[in-house]
Amino acid sequence: MSTKHDSTQEPTAPAATGFSPGFAALGLEASLLATLDALGYEEPTPIQREAIPPLLAGKDLLGQAATGTGKTAAFALPLLQRIAHGVKQRPAALVLVPTRELAIQVGEAVQRYGKELRISVLALYGGQAISPQFHALKRGVDVVVATPGRALDHIRRQTLKLAHVQTVVLDEADEMLDMGFADDLDAILLQTPATKQTALFSATMPPRIKSIAHRHLKHPVEITIAKEPVKAGTAPKVQQTAYVVARQHRGAALARILDVAGPKSALVFCRTRVEVDEVTAMLNGRGRRAEAIHGGMSQQQRDRVMNAFRSGQTELLVATDVAARGLDIPHVSHVINFDLPSSAEVYVHRIGRTGRAGREGVAITILDPREQRLLRSIEIHTKSKVIVAQVPTVADLRATRLERTKTAVKEILDAGELEPFLAVAEALAGAGRPIEVAAAAMKLIHRAQGGEQSEQEIPGPLSRAPEPYRPQPRSAPYQAGRHQPGDRPGRLIMRPGTRPPAGRTTQSAGEPGMARLYVGAGRESGIRPGDLVGAIANEAKVNAGVIGAIEIEERFSIVDVPAGMAKGILEALSRSRIKGRKVPVRVFKD
Repeated sequence: MSTKHDSTQEPTAPAATGFSPGFAALGLEASLLATLDALGYEEPTPIQREAIPPLLAGKDLLGQAATGTGKTAAFALPLLQRIAHGVKQRPAALVLVPTRELAIQVGEAVQRYGKELRISVLALYGGQAISPQFHALKRGVDVVVATPGRALDHIRRQTLKLAHVQTVVLDEADEMLDMGFADDLDAILLQTPATKQTALFSATMPPRIKSIAHRHLKHPVEITIAKEPVKAGTAPKVQQTAYVVARQHRGAALARILDVAGPKSALVFCRTRVEVDEVTAMLNGRGRRAEAIHGGMSQQQRDRVMNAFRSGQTELLVATDVAARGLDIPHVSHVINFDLPSSAEVYVHRIGRTGRAGREGVAITILDPREQRLLRSIEIHTKSKVIVAQVPTVADLRATRLERTKTAVKEILDAGELEPFLAVAEALAGAGRPIEVAAAAMKLIHRAQGGEQSEQEIPGPLSRAPEPYRPQPRSAPYQAGRHQPGDRPGRLIMRPGTRPPAGRTTQSAGEPGMARLYVGAGRESGIRPGDLVGAIANEAKVNAGVIGAIEIEERFSIVDVPAGMAKGILEALSRSRIKGRKVPVRVFKD
């Protein structure tokens, strides 16, 4: 019989100094509490509050929570504490994740949390040299974070042995099943001891997730982090924009967005105290007037910061959600999410601080590429649209600065009182045309405002809407599947002068007589059009010339094939491997 928890309550606020009473109440030991305090964590999220106690008690757990809700800390902290006090046998824990990006991210997080306990962590994923992985596993590591394919590869090579594993975590299980890892998960879990503790986390709970939980979890505690319904119109009527930026460029993107937006008073939200301090220091280093406010400050410090912000001495207030509770700030023009909040409710609370009393407001979110699905979830729950835009370019910034210089000069003209400067202007009239003298004066103003500072372009995310690829017959003079640097993923490059044979046109997606096949692997798995053409041509014995459009998406691909051949191609692909592993194949339904 499993135990169910449903968490929607508001977290308690932490004390101004010392360890967070919220985390301390969960049963975590002092070394982990010290690490969390050093990292700037102020209080546990709902999934952490509900999951940590049963995991510390050694119970299996089935948790439903979306990306960005703090799942990693929810399973990593109990896992580390149990390893520290358990029998020293390696590896003691295995964490399975769907992608290499998540393997790296989770591995780094576990390493940070376990720093004081001196627990070693190794991330295993495809696309990296396997030899260093052999050596690391031979030396011994406490925690292995792996994608299913690479974990199974090491198991088969007998370089990863799971006989002593005490804890197994399946993170984002629905994603792993979507990517065709169901059989791999079963094969891996069969290599682990029956006495292990198992935790499964998933954003959704379809029957197939419950099936795997039934097979591998023992009387699990079930936790659902429920989303409170947000009624239409609850979100304030403000302009909402998101910028998708790789994590390493977030600071530069924030500075650029602020330079272009030019807010008079903005509230910048961060997740942790450490992040608040880092962002504040970065902004002040770029000439902004920013102040930090978080739970680690005394009441006297908080009062000083708030007085400076309300009086206009400070233009930017950088805060955590905890510190911002109860603050009365009536004149915020912009709310900026340096991190996407973990839920629609928090998002609404944040952006509700702008656009008050009939004023126009602006809400800006800096988004990691992995968080786009969570953004869509927030849109659905708030019943409002968030515009995804490109980070302003250097040209945009320069144009904005010039426009501000023009506005500043116009305001001075309108204000008058120029008599002391007219004599200087008349004296300079002989040095050049009046228009040139005015331009020189504007250049000085522009330079004084920082308009001539050197700037670098901020890289945008990879395109997620590649052009369909339409393969040509093998007889055409080009090399199938070859790409050139800089070309968009999923697009085949034809050599100059090549074209389909006379009388033949390429098939198009959705054309009568064609069937669309779904292949459960995409760019994230290194799939290229040539891989799919080769698999179909070789395994199904089909001439490549009859294959229609191919679209390579992040985690899946769509291939158009003649409807009469679809069944045979499906059967052939289901028996074969693409890029070394089996992937789900089925008829695609819009």
